[in-house]
Amino acid sequence: MSATGRGPGPRPRRRELDLEPSSNVSSRGANVAVYVGITLVLVGFAFPLLFILNTSLKTQAGFYADPSGLTNTLEFGNFVAAFTQVDFARFLLNSALYTLVSASVGTVASLLVAFPVARNFLKRSSIWNIVFILALFLPIALVTQFQLLLRLGLYNSQFGYILLLSSAVGISPLLIVSYLRSLPIELDEAAAIDGVGYFRYLITFVAPLTSPVLITCFILQALGVWNEIILATVVFSDSNKYPASLGLHTFQGAYSSQWPLLAAATLIVAFPIVVLYASLQKFFVAGALNGAFKG
Repeated sequence: MSATGRGPGPRPRRRELDLEPSSNVSSRGANVAVYVGITLVLVGFAFPLLFILNTSLKTQAGFYADPSGLTNTLEFGNFVAAFTQVDFARFLLNSALYTLVSASVGTVASLLVAFPVARNFLKRSSIWNIVFILALFLPIALVTQFQLLLRLGLYNSQFGYILLLSSAVGISPLLIVSYLRSLPIELDEAAAIDGVGYFRYLITFVAPLTSPVLITCFILQALGVWNEIILATVVFSDSNKYPASLGLHTFQGAYSSQWPLLAAATLIVAFPIVVLYASLQKFFVAGALNGAFKG
């Protein structure tokens, strides 16, 4: 009994109270581990870029004197020389043409293929998903593609190169199929009752509703086309048709290489695609998540 004549009051939960400090310590430790991991990843990605930037600001003599050391000069003229010395602007325009046309055609083709699969207009539509997955693991048939272009008279042709790049849709059909399955089928029925045609419905209704995943597919295909170099080496014999990724080889010779100019040209090639991704980042993230988890 207590001094007031009442029974003993409720005792504090010592076990729960004792656990609170340890849980705070463990959560802080987890947060520190996450921040350390993020920092290591950022350093891993930033170090090559900083190394290339450091190299691009060196002179040719300064690079050979200390290839891995910090630059003592700021040779911003290397970026200008990269354009003027080998007409690098032509390579960038070629890459822009290949990327915009191929990524646009590939995205539209992915939508046209994915819609009937998502709506089960085809028999055994589930098999098509397996086909889309298997296509991701098939090797690139360079010999077959080369023979195809050769027999069609499209060797050393920009049209033939764009045709092959447009067919490499990658994971785009899978993302679009998953996204389309989240759209209500009643929308299709309402459009059919109103007499809306198939392609008109795709263009005026489906495309705006699926714009996040379409932008995601466009960015993914644009990244692949912009950085492509193997197929361009096989298809083109005329250097005037080279994309920028292949045009970088013009800074390398049989006996010497212009490494500062090559580093500057590499940064120039990377800049447009970084701007594209940064400007469309919110659409890319939304489309990738919705295309992966919807449906």
